[in-house]
Amino acid sequence: MALSFCGKDEGNAYSVGQGVLNNGCFVDALNLVPHVFLLFITFPILFIGWGSQSSKVQIHHNTWLHFPGHNLRWILTFLLLFVHVCEFAEGVVSNDNRDHLHLYMPAFMGFIAATTSVVYYHNIETSNFPKLLLVLFIYWVLAFITKSIKLWKYAEFSVGPRHLRFCITALIVILYALLMAVEINVIRVRKYVFFANPQKVKPPEDLQDLGVRFLQPFVNLLSKATYWWMNPLIIGAHKRPIELKKIGKLPIAMRALTNYLRLKDAYEDQRTPEDPDRAPSIWRSTYRAIGRPILLSSTFRYLADLLGFAGPLCIAGIVNHLKDGDNADASDKGEMYFGVYFMSSIKLLQNTPVLAVLLFLALILQRTFLQASYYVTIETGINLRGALLAMIYNKILHLSTSNMSMGEMTLGQINNLVAIETNQLMWFLFLCPNLWAMPVQIVMGVVLLYYLLGWSALMGASVIVLLAPIQYLIATKLADTQKNTLEHSTDRLKKTTEILKGIKLLKLYAWENIFCDSVEETRGKEFTSLKTFALYTSMSIFMNAALPIAAVLATFVMHYFITCTVPSPAEAFAALALFHILVTPLLLLSTVVRFAVKALVSVQKLGEFLQSDEIGDDSWRNGDMSVPLEAGKKHSGTTKAINRKQPVRYQMNNYEQPSRRQMKPTEIEDVAVKVSNGFFTWGSNLSTLSDINIRIPTGQLTMIVGQVGCGKSSLLLAMLGEMQTIEGRVCWSKLPDCEMVHEGNISWSETEETGEDIRSKNRNSVAYAAQKSWLLNATVEDNITFGGHFSKQRYKAVIDACSLQPDIDLLPFGDQTEIGERGINLSGGQRQRICVARALYQNTNIVFLDDPFSALDIHLSDHLMQEGILKFLQDDKRTVVLVTHKLQYLIHADWIIAMKDGSVLREGTLKDIQTHDIELYDHWKTLMNRQDQDLEKDVQQDSQTTLERKTLRRAFYSRDAKNLIDDEDEEEEEEEEDDDNLSTTTNRRSKIPWKVCWCYLSSGGFFMVFLVVSSNLLKHSVIVAIDYWLALWTSSQTSKSGASLPQSLRSNTTLPTPGTLEMEQDSYYLPVFIILCAAGIILCLFTSLSVEFLGLSAAINLHHNLLNKIIHAPLRFFDITPLGQILNRFSADTNIIDQHIPSTLESLTRSTLLCLSAIGVISSITPTFLITLVPLGVVFYFIQKYFRVASKDLQDLDDSTQLPLLCHFSETAEGLTTIRAFRHEARFKLRMLELTDTNNTAYLFLSTANRWLELRTDYLGAVLVFAAAGASIWCLGYSLPSEGLVGLGLTYALTVTNYLNWVVRNLADLEVQMSAVKKVNSFLSTESENYEGSMEASQVPDNWPQSGEIKIQDLSVRYDSTLKPVLKHVNAYIKPGQKVGICGRTGSGKSSLSLAFFNMVDVFDGKIVIDEIDLCKLPLQTLRSRLSIILQDPVLFSGSIRFNLDPERTCTDDRLWEALEIAQLKNMVKALPGGLDAVVTEGGENFSVGQRQLFCLARAFVRKSSILIMDEATASIDMATENILQKVVMTAFADRTVVTIAHRVHTILTADLVIVMKRGNIMEYDRPETLLEQEDGMFALFVKADM
Repeated sequence: MALSFCGKDEGNAYSVGQGVLNNGCFVDALNLVPHVFLLFITFPILFIGWGSQSSKVQIHHNTWLHFPGHNLRWILTFLLLFVHVCEFAEGVVSNDNRDHLHLYMPAFMGFIAATTSVVYYHNIETSNFPKLLLVLFIYWVLAFITKSIKLWKYAEFSVGPRHLRFCITALIVILYALLMAVEINVIRVRKYVFFANPQKVKPPEDLQDLGVRFLQPFVNLLSKATYWWMNPLIIGAHKRPIELKKIGKLPIAMRALTNYLRLKDAYEDQRTPEDPDRAPSIWRSTYRAIGRPILLSSTFRYLADLLGFAGPLCIAGIVNHLKDGDNADASDKGEMYFGVYFMSSIKLLQNTPVLAVLLFLALILQRTFLQASYYVTIETGINLRGALLAMIYNKILHLSTSNMSMGEMTLGQINNLVAIETNQLMWFLFLCPNLWAMPVQIVMGVVLLYYLLGWSALMGASVIVLLAPIQYLIATKLADTQKNTLEHSTDRLKKTTEILKGIKLLKLYAWENIFCDSVEETRGKEFTSLKTFALYTSMSIFMNAALPIAAVLATFVMHYFITCTVPSPAEAFAALALFHILVTPLLLLSTVVRFAVKALVSVQKLGEFLQSDEIGDDSWRNGDMSVPLEAGKKHSGTTKAINRKQPVRYQMNNYEQPSRRQMKPTEIEDVAVKVSNGFFTWGSNLSTLSDINIRIPTGQLTMIVGQVGCGKSSLLLAMLGEMQTIEGRVCWSKLPDCEMVHEGNISWSETEETGEDIRSKNRNSVAYAAQKSWLLNATVEDNITFGGHFSKQRYKAVIDACSLQPDIDLLPFGDQTEIGERGINLSGGQRQRICVARALYQNTNIVFLDDPFSALDIHLSDHLMQEGILKFLQDDKRTVVLVTHKLQYLIHADWIIAMKDGSVLREGTLKDIQTHDIELYDHWKTLMNRQDQDLEKDVQQDSQTTLERKTLRRAFYSRDAKNLIDDEDEEEEEEEEDDDNLSTTTNRRSKIPWKVCWCYLSSGGFFMVFLVVSSNLLKHSVIVAIDYWLALWTSSQTSKSGASLPQSLRSNTTLPTPGTLEMEQDSYYLPVFIILCAAGIILCLFTSLSVEFLGLSAAINLHHNLLNKIIHAPLRFFDITPLGQILNRFSADTNIIDQHIPSTLESLTRSTLLCLSAIGVISSITPTFLITLVPLGVVFYFIQKYFRVASKDLQDLDDSTQLPLLCHFSETAEGLTTIRAFRHEARFKLRMLELTDTNNTAYLFLSTANRWLELRTDYLGAVLVFAAAGASIWCLGYSLPSEGLVGLGLTYALTVTNYLNWVVRNLADLEVQMSAVKKVNSFLSTESENYEGSMEASQVPDNWPQSGEIKIQDLSVRYDSTLKPVLKHVNAYIKPGQKVGICGRTGSGKSSLSLAFFNMVDVFDGKIVIDEIDLCKLPLQTLRSRLSIILQDPVLFSGSIRFNLDPERTCTDDRLWEALEIAQLKNMVKALPGGLDAVVTEGGENFSVGQRQLFCLARAFVRKSSILIMDEATASIDMATENILQKVVMTAFADRTVVTIAHRVHTILTADLVIVMKRGNIMEYDRPETLLEQEDGMFALFVKADM
């Protein structure tokens, strides 16, 4: 049947008798003209113009130059497209097999033209060639005119709004008019035509900067809505990982600084002049700073929620009209006007294919709006977080020091503000739109349910509403339990840390198992609270799953009892879909309420913090991020030490401000700082320092001395303005112009600066080395240069002065080694020397050194004093203020300030004091003598430095075995580097770690796995069964004849009258329905419990195995594995395994099974659906594959950028005084803003990637629904399924849209979380020490070793089978009861020999025999428990003194007291509260190092072994104590064998036998007297050097 444009039913179709325009067909033909015109003109332009220009389109900034009205144009075009679709549908439906092409042809062409217009517009925009827009302008005018003619004709023929076609035409006319207006507006603004001078436009600033990669604000509307611009990033992640460079910088509007200024203005504006002290409200300032995007997001959210209800209504419509569709006659088609049929408006909505299309469009739009709402809130939340972080940081920089020291603001609180409170607020913002969207959603849902099912629906809804408070209760309980768990896990971590730090001692004393049990005990407590946690989590999951079932059950049973009928399939399944929609907000509600409560608390904490005391405004602090500032006390010159790379510094020198008071020239001459009549306090109004009158002479060395606690450090801080001034003033002088800063030694100013510039630049900055050393998490070099200009000569001079070179040489990467929290931990002395080096390196006129010698030994102190202070600083004519206890340096001082009890006792030169205050001078003299005597024998402290260096070397000598490090992360990186072959990398990165998953599940136990799998499958089968039964039941009602009854029922009933039949059926349907629902609810409970408990048992087993493996690992393992890495397994990874994996696993199985069951149900109802499933599956596979890889990378970036940010905050808070003294606030602020922006960029990309995924999967879901609807409509032509089943299929298709993206998100999460299992697993493969010897423990005599005779025969030892031997063929014989000394240089193998006695190292040749038993044959536990050793580093554990001496609890109190008495500790312990049960804090911090060493001695005495080994045990004890010790060892151990490894040779001069070692061999072996006679012997040389 041939088609013709006007149809061929009547002859007059082409007649124009009544006038041309009165022929409907002609009017329609006229409408075609503009569309064809547009296509003819634009296609050549598009193909020719852009074919040649394809390369230029990619120019970065041009791509996003929007013409005015950009968004409006896109929205109008989309509306136009939608109306064209409606017009087309209406034309096709009213055509109804007559061949009136003109009814829908123009609509089709209009659709194509509108699409072309927007493509054309986009291309013009990207190439910025507005003249070509004229084409579009002409098109809109023509289209408007032709459509208006049509509308006018309709009105003339009295076709009115009751007809659909009239409404559609009117809409199109309005849209064309609006688009015309948009086009005119572009001409008006850009003046590209009709105007003499077109407007020149520049791209936005962000886009001129190629570093900005986050393009969401700049792309066109379609790309914005679908996140299309993310495609290259996400797909590219497959080939090579996303790095920080790839995600670039944030656009200016999203940077922390921009948002900070907005928030700060809003915050400060609330302080009115009338009420300056009023605390501004954070809520109000937040609303003023970011209120608009929140409103926008809420609008999107409302639109999405309203569109969400279209789903159930369309389903109801489709199911209702499936049957009516067939019996509709052509007769009621509508009325005829000028030869054309017109359809009434309602008719269209009764057409099932139209409804299916509408359902599809509604879903697409709903999902787009929903994701847009999420995106806007997340972007806003991130902006707010950045602003808050900057506000907190700015506040930290202004915090008064007393706040920090008096404990009002602890570091912990500040870290919490940064890590927790800001995130709470951000999360609250994310969930914020839910607060007002949910009530609307719930009300709408209930109203619709009532409209569908009447009163019974309210019953079901009330079930859901009533259970919501229980959800909230569970949620709060969960939070409490989590707190509880946290306490236990902190406790467990503390114990684990102690074990790992003291592992050497534990192994040597064979105490591993005791300590292991104590950790297991804490883990047991943690397990109990984890069990509660699991219980509550599973309850919450159970409520989620069971609520819809309970609601449906209540509704239908109720409905049956009220009306004695069952609802029609349309009503039933629409109601089912509505229940699914309703459950979500109610479940979320509890979360949102909880977050709202947390946010309130967080805001309160933030408010308190922002209101806390700042450092005095009258001092010389510089203010905020602006440069010029009012002058303060110390302002003599500029206000800001800005990062020197910044060009700002040239402007800076113009801001000279007048000094607070003009100084008389006489005062200036020689005073750098003058304090007059000063009373200073730390904030309690009791003055710490009173009546201070001092002057610090310029260019001289001033020393401040006095007893501990007399206010020396406070005096420095008072001069720096850190203390609160009660009265008095601190004056800082200007440098007179004539004086040059440096006498022509290294000039390191850049050429464009004169000496004057340098002086004015650095004058207010004071180089300050605090008493407690403070280092940045950066390289050693960065710590010393501290943001300054790097000069090699100067740097080297400073390093030599502080004798840092030997320490730097030990570091793995020299001075480029990272130190601090994330790097290497240095000892106290090393840290202190770096701090002093920083103060020396800075080019400032004034240097404050606060007790720089406290942690240094005598040689280093002397060297630092001579080279650093006297030579380096004094040559520079710098003013030095030195606080010290070492009085022997007073002779070097030009000026001395002696303090006592917070006031100045004396001030003057040493001569002045000698003449005027003889008493004080004598007092000093006696003290000096004492110090000098210490000096004479004091090689002691030298040992300390050597010791520190030794520890460092020990930490790294393991680097030889770098290949042994099984740090999985490194291996992964290496693999990635090796695989240049892209395909292999791709595979590795997109594979799901099945092996690790299996390992996790198997550690949960096979029975549990079986339970989980079977219960999940059962649960989902029952849920499908419930819905299927509902479908059968409702369908049986509509077909009153038994047509769709189950076969069995149909065959054996003679069909009775419909009334009785109904009762019989229901008596059979209802109970089954109730039983199924009940079974479903019970199974829900069972599955949620089984998953959680599977997770728990896996967590318990993994932790138990990990702990045992690590505690029993050989010592070597701890040498080559960083402590932090082991601790991470016990903290972060264990936490993930404990709390995160089970819920992710549950969510993954649930969403996967829901999707699969839905697809199964649809396929079984309408098999045609399977055809569409294949392409959809392929698309889905690729989406999830690409997303998982990208998501993992972005997640890693987010984690790795978060740590430096948190570290920077805590660093700043710790080093406040130093930063402020150096005046480096600006540099630190810039750093903080950089770190915040970097982290925010990563987080923003991560959440945008999630939007990308969710939108893609939601669109897939929409296509799936459309396919299901299409399939069922098509199958119905062959009357395959009953309507009940169609309803079931569509309802299920709707749920898939919700769960598809959860499948992918959970997969990605699980993959990230499984890496924790992988890491733990890598440790589980560690070799344990061989605890079983070849002898049984029972074969060893109980009193072994009795006499203590030691034979060392041909002994060779190495630390690892891959390393060189450290002892080579050593032979020695030690008689019972002999005292033996072993000496030698560092690294000669002394300590290795002591470890060989305990089988701690690999003895690969020879043997040690003690009392006729070969040590290698003994079980380790027996061997180690029978010998005693005292190590050089004293180790104490937290607990009681009794526990430290005797953890096995085998000794009597008398024996413990006896041991303490021998160790000279009895009186001290007696004085402690609790005696033997007195508390020892972590690491024994509450005792001095010497006392700790004595405790270790006592510990060795408690164990009455006949062999004692002392490994450099006296290294950290002062001389007096050491002499006592020597005596004790001689007396208390008179009858035992003692092997002493000596650090200082004079300690072993009294020994019976001396062994001198070198490079693992014994060089000399004899009595000390004999050895001393050989004058050129090694021992004799050692003794000489030591004297």
